[in-house]
Amino acid sequence: MGPLIPNEIIPAEWNSIFALVIGIVFGYILESSGFSSSRKLAGVFYGYDFAVLKVFFTAALVSSIGILYLDYMGYLDLGALYVHPTYLKGALIGGGIMGLGFITGGFCPGTSICAAAIGKIDALVYVGGILIGIFLFSELFSRFEPWYDGGFMGYMTIMDAFEISPYVFVFGFTLLAVLSFIIADVVRKRVKKVVY
Repeated sequence: MGPLIPNEIIPAEWNSIFALVIGIVFGYILESSGFSSSRKLAGVFYGYDFAVLKVFFTAALVSSIGILYLDYMGYLDLGALYVHPTYLKGALIGGGIMGLGFITGGFCPGTSICAAAIGKIDALVYVGGILIGIFLFSELFSRFEPWYDGGFMGYMTIMDAFEISPYVFVFGFTLLAVLSFIIADVVRKRVKKVVY
């Protein structure tokens, strides 16, 4: 059960049960926070609601600081964490498609599942589109493969690319988050004045 609880205490067979419980709790939190609303999510792109930006920035920061702290205390080996390989071309194309889908549909894949689970019609259509996209991508993978595998850069992190320590990166990321929050508040206030 993760890096903190040895398998002698909680057997590995329970991992799926814990994952299910965590998933249900995460979905409940998403729904209670209003993240199953396409209006709230699209608000980031239109400048009237930056709750999603603030929540996800905060989550990334808390988890990054937590990982560094656990590594510093000796509970976690930072070097043993899996780093997904970087395919720059595929990441740019996939990010563009994801961003376009996010702004037109008002959902990301996770929030669309959350909204579909409570019966929102727009989310059900969105999830249907995701399933069709997955099917087409898998059936036509041989045609997409050069783009998918394009720009392979190895198992690289931002810290590797800029040759900085994880602590410097998290400090810079924190400053970026604070700056983003300030800019988001300025934009929201200006958009609110224009709308009302």
